[in-house]
Amino acid sequence: MQSMARNSVGFINWGAKVVRVLGGLTAALAAYTLAACSTSPPRSDAERSADGAAAAQVEAALEADPRIFARHIDVRVNRGVVHLEGFVWSDEDLLFARKDAASVPGIWGVVNQMELMRGGISGSSR
Repeated sequence: MQSMARNSVGFINWGAKVVRVLGGLTAALAAYTLAACSTSPPRSDAERSADGAAAAQVEAALEADPRIFARHIDVRVNRGVVHLEGFVWSDEDLLFARKDAASVPGIWGVVNQMELMRGGISGSSR
């Protein structure tokens, strides 16, 4: 009976070691996968050219919209995703800028990184 107890304890300890090793391997594989996915390959010349043209179109769309003051909005495009940065003075300006950017052909998404400034352009509240 004692030899069975020792074997079962030995088996349990061995099983725990296997579980620990497999858990460590799984964690290492997950970390490697995240690291590999977090870095994107460099953009090709064609992608840079298309992104530059898209940025110019988004800037033109923002400037053409009489509902917003777009002079303080910076536009960056990376692989068809527009990044809007800068300042606007109302919630509506945020929405109009996003809609204007999304309306440009070839744009896959819009990332809003703009800050909302209270007080309006002249500093007085609306």
